[in-house]
Amino acid sequence: MGRDIKHLIQLIEEFNHKNIGLKVLAGAGAQIDTTTPSGKMIFGLFAVLAEFERDLIIERTNAGLAAARARGRKGGRPRKMDKETLNMAMTAMADRKAVAKDVAKRLGITTTTLYMYVNGDGSSKETATKILNSP
Repeated sequence: MGRDIKHLIQLIEEFNHKNIGLKVLAGAGAQIDTTTPSGKMIFGLFAVLAEFERDLIIERTNAGLAAARARGRKGGRPRKMDKETLNMAMTAMADRKAVAKDVAKRLGITTTTLYMYVNGDGSSKETATKILNSP
């Protein structure tokens, strides 16, 4: 319902100003009614626990990513452009009659990806140079 505890409390306060209460209708023993003092307390406890759980997940995720980086793993989606495809793209784009959309389609990449690596005249960009110089 809320992005964090602060946002959740703001939402409940807005609801209270409009005379709107939040009531959990179903659940295993979770009877929350924010129009009562005890309901507000239970709601606050659940909100704090939810934010705590969210923070733990973030902490564990960051620790896992750091451990993976330490093992030499690199995150993210694999690049579609390799040396061979890059050389074909540069050769094709060097032809003044070449249409970038057609070149990209033939190489199985998007026009955006093509222009990320190759200029309109077929020369390589910095991202392409990294690939060409890699072992």
